[in-house]
Amino acid sequence: MTPLLFVLVALAGGVGAALRFVLDSVLTPLGRGRFPVGILLINASGSLALGIVTALAAATVLDDGVALAIGIGLLGGYPAFSTVSVETVRLVQEHRILAAAANALGTLVLCVALAWVGYAATSSMMSPIGL
Repeated sequence: MTPLLFVLVALAGGVGAALRFVLDSVLTPLGRGRFPVGILLINASGSLALGIVTALAAATVLDDGVALAIGIGLLGGYPAFSTVSVETVRLVQEHRILAAAANALGTLVLCVALAWVGYAATSSMMSPIGL
């Protein structure tokens, strides 16, 4: 890894974290504090985007450096599984076991599914045009 790529990944990670903060601040009130809607949507969109970036990198549509800056940097800083963990613990402490299970398992299943959808859809769209 070159020093420039290291700096780009670090800067992109900061942008991703800041983007998560802003979006979570806007989206969380939609759940009225009852369910962590903001972080669920952030993690879901981040997983979808990473699936797309990974497919583009695999097809060599994206330069490796760009793919690393976006995939590891931006999309490494944007979603946050640690926040899902804390929100799940908060829900358990509030004795909202069903909501806690839905948050933990729902996030896992949704994010894996969306990463697959992003990768598969992007890969299939590139195949007919010879990329």
